[in-house]
Amino acid sequence: MGGLRELAASFVVPGPCGVAVRDRLKHLTPLDEKVLRAVGEHQGVLASRDLKARCADGLEHSADTWAARKRGLTGVSSSRIAGAITKATHDQWALARRCQAAHIQTLADGIKTLRHRLSLPVGEPGTKRAAGGYRSKNEWFRKSRRLAMLEERHAAAVRDWQAGRVRVVRGGKRLLNTRHHLAQARLTEEQWRERWEAERWFIAADGESGKRFGNETIRVTPDGEVSVKLPAPLAHLANARHGRYVLTARIAFAHRGAEWADRITANRAVAYRIHLNVDRGRWYLTASWQRPLVKTIPLTTARARGMIGVDTNADHFAAYRLDPHGNPVGDPHRFFYDLSGTTDHRDAQIRHALTRLINWAKRVGVAAIGIEDLDFATEKTREKHGRRKRFRQLISGIPTGKLKARLVSMAAEQGLAIVAVDPAYTSMWGAQHWQKPLATPHRKMSRHDAAGIAIGRRALGHPIRRRTAPPPHDRSDRAEHRTVQARPGTPGREGTRPPTTDRLPGEPSPNGKRKREPSASKTVRDAPSTQQWAQDSLMHTG
Repeated sequence: MGGLRELAASFVVPGPCGVAVRDRLKHLTPLDEKVLRAVGEHQGVLASRDLKARCADGLEHSADTWAARKRGLTGVSSSRIAGAITKATHDQWALARRCQAAHIQTLADGIKTLRHRLSLPVGEPGTKRAAGGYRSKNEWFRKSRRLAMLEERHAAAVRDWQAGRVRVVRGGKRLLNTRHHLAQARLTEEQWRERWEAERWFIAADGESGKRFGNETIRVTPDGEVSVKLPAPLAHLANARHGRYVLTARIAFAHRGAEWADRITANRAVAYRIHLNVDRGRWYLTASWQRPLVKTIPLTTARARGMIGVDTNADHFAAYRLDPHGNPVGDPHRFFYDLSGTTDHRDAQIRHALTRLINWAKRVGVAAIGIEDLDFATEKTREKHGRRKRFRQLISGIPTGKLKARLVSMAAEQGLAIVAVDPAYTSMWGAQHWQKPLATPHRKMSRHDAAGIAIGRRALGHPIRRRTAPPPHDRSDRAEHRTVQARPGTPGREGTRPPTTDRLPGEPSPNGKRKREPSASKTVRDAPSTQQWAQDSLMHTG
């Protein structure tokens, strides 16, 4: 195998375990909006105080401190609202801790890379697997200063981690920093203030199984009536019994409406969240619930009807269909998207491209889609690629996390499985073994198309390499020598081919000469070959 790393086994990605649907609250009266704003502001203040108290507890947090915080919130709201706030606080603190751990790992990777490059002589060339030395003494000095800065940041982050100290901003750090760049964001102070306050509101409630319509705090009836249980200080605004306020708006979920109706009719838990989109001036209600974990189909079942291999790129998905034996079928397909513009535009572009990919997979009749298990967390750092800024931007533009989450959820709705494969060498071996053989005057094969074939073959359990033709007559053994198909599990089948001679490429011959002498007495033409081949077929059906 040489210097190749061990490949991870392919696996079927588990399906989604939750559902969320959203609908607009239309035709709200000014009084409705006034009540919603008052509730959001009141509970937002409580959520901010609770988050501050949780961060102050740090690692000393326990069930007793949680119960004490909940009792304090119950007196100024209700027990259910207090439970929703404390749960949201706990989730936010846990998320901050996970992000802190990821930040520490990123700093550690950067420090490791800088130390390696600084230890090399100036001008030392790099390799495909490791970066070389820096180009000049000036760059070496600046990177040594950056190493000191990263080490200081790493030490501070580790101290915070050990002390249980996290830094969380309700409303978002990005929006908070926008306050200092209003002209660049094309916002006035009043517009920014409105966004800031809306993001810090808290109008949400967790579902409760067994309660009427699955939620006592924010209740939605089957005919779409929405009512909110007001906190104690705002009970005077109620327009219904038991301190509730009924909105004039009616909702009707166009997507998954039947599934939602079945749940609330059976009094199963449904969580709700009401929020204001300041840019559009619209109120929305989001309903969410959990699904029982469904056991994924076996890998052999996913491979039974072939596979579609998908190579993810910064601007398109390159997909190729393969039959169960790993043979490419038809022409390559490319699904383009544009990741420029706003977040909503990028999200819509990815969703549209995935929809076209899934619809094509349904038409051709496959049961699964093979995709690389990508994670570029350590591949886009400036310490590793340095001057290659455009390359780092290219890697950062590939939507790895959002792509995997959306593809799994959307494919599950269409009955398709997702098979994740190790991404090692797929682009290199795909271009080496599949790009040229499949290119014709009427079919243009790109490196990404060939990578899609490599990914699909790996997802099917076949090696990426294709079998080459046997040697012609009068070479080694008069065409009696034949290549063989490597079965799954054969050691070295994913590695590079061994040399066709008794010496490695570039090594001198035993007699010290580059070529054999043309003497017939020193040339053995019919000697049997001692070379062992382990290669697979381009068209193999058994």
